[in-house]
Amino acid sequence: MRVVSLATEDDFEGWRDAARALAGARVPPSDVVWQIGDRPVDLFGDEAVLESANPRPFKVPRAFLDLAQTVILHSDPQRFALLYTLLAGLIEQPKRIDDHADPLVRRLEEMAKGVRRDIHKMRAFVRFREIDEEGDTRYVAWFEPEHHIVRANARFFVDRFANMRWSILTPELSIHWDGEALSEGPPATKSDAPDGDPVEDIWKTYYASTFNPARLKTGAMLKEMPRKYWKNMPETALVKELIAGARQRETAMVGTVVGGNIAGAWEALRDEALGCTRCHLHKYATQTVFGEGPVDARMMFVGEQPGDQEDLAGRVFVGPAGQMFDRAMADAGIDRAGVYVTNAVKHFKFEQSGKRRIHSKPDAGEVTACRWWYEQERLLLKPEMTVALGATAARQMIGKTVTITASRGRVIDLAEGGKGWVTIHPSFLLRLPDKARAEDEYALFVEDLKGAANALG
Repeated sequence: MRVVSLATEDDFEGWRDAARALAGARVPPSDVVWQIGDRPVDLFGDEAVLESANPRPFKVPRAFLDLAQTVILHSDPQRFALLYTLLAGLIEQPKRIDDHADPLVRRLEEMAKGVRRDIHKMRAFVRFREIDEEGDTRYVAWFEPEHHIVRANARFFVDRFANMRWSILTPELSIHWDGEALSEGPPATKSDAPDGDPVEDIWKTYYASTFNPARLKTGAMLKEMPRKYWKNMPETALVKELIAGARQRETAMVGTVVGGNIAGAWEALRDEALGCTRCHLHKYATQTVFGEGPVDARMMFVGEQPGDQEDLAGRVFVGPAGQMFDRAMADAGIDRAGVYVTNAVKHFKFEQSGKRRIHSKPDAGEVTACRWWYEQERLLLKPEMTVALGATAARQMIGKTVTITASRGRVIDLAEGGKGWVTIHPSFLLRLPDKARAEDEYALFVEDLKGAANALG
């Protein structure tokens, strides 16, 4: 039995060197015990990692090293053994790292995801409080990470707060920056950190003034800012009160800011969207293509993005898919002029092929960047029924990736209010080469539209 003692919980270099020696000697994972520092060793183990007289060379994919460097920071005590087990397997099966269905690979990837999430939470939720040290100012923060991420995150805070003298205290260790050098200290307790400072009242006032009730999604907020972090964040003392009054403030905001003139507010929103630079698509598209229709419409239809003709005309659904949509709406008995029609993404994404511009599906980042416009449209119009035409529109409406098959043709209660409905995008019908199937799918599309209208009651 080989026993490997690592210097610290996040000792990647120590693990890497030991794992390389063990793997070179083809020591099986079951014959290795991993431990930290001065913890008691296995009484029957060999403390040294013995170098093989004739180590057998091997290579592993770079992706494994990247994965290992992140997983080492996880709090699971089995992480060292799990990583070595995968390393031993990669010697014979180097492509195993690409098999995301492999239970071991999947487990390690989930651990890496947890570490990255914890790194993000630390960067987002550390709150410094000002203290006076014999006439000199220092900023001190308390944080309780789930994983061993403090050293890995230190450089972020040095770069961001280079001109401040600060300390971050955690139950595992403390890190200190004096403006020139970074140093470490012993573990701390919450009582070692200050409770508050005079700046907090100013920060709370600022937070309350920037709290936008129109964009409040309590579930999403709790997912991104779990309650366990609240005790160290001064602004969270206001959250309960702000949430309680959000609906009243939203109503007042719309009425006060736009004087109750929804049409005027919509025009202002459209004009603002014309200069949108939230993602790179604006650099290549001819113009922003905003939604259109009555601002008091009961139904709102959301497509994917403008096509070539929409981009040139500056209007939604005027190309071949738009003509198919108009025909289906008429057959479903829905007045196109009485509904609001928009897109999940407001700029045309395409690939140039000679003189032609070929439609290219927007990616998740582009959809997310455009979500703000969609949210503002729904906030102003408050449609009773929102119909998503295709998977991209469904993602924008529901807030996550869904399949058309699983979501199609049924009422969905939307988190921000109103009902939702999912169906195909009319462009799907244009791509079907078989005439009989195209007719069948068109009939189903018309039935979907009828179902959405009937669900309004």
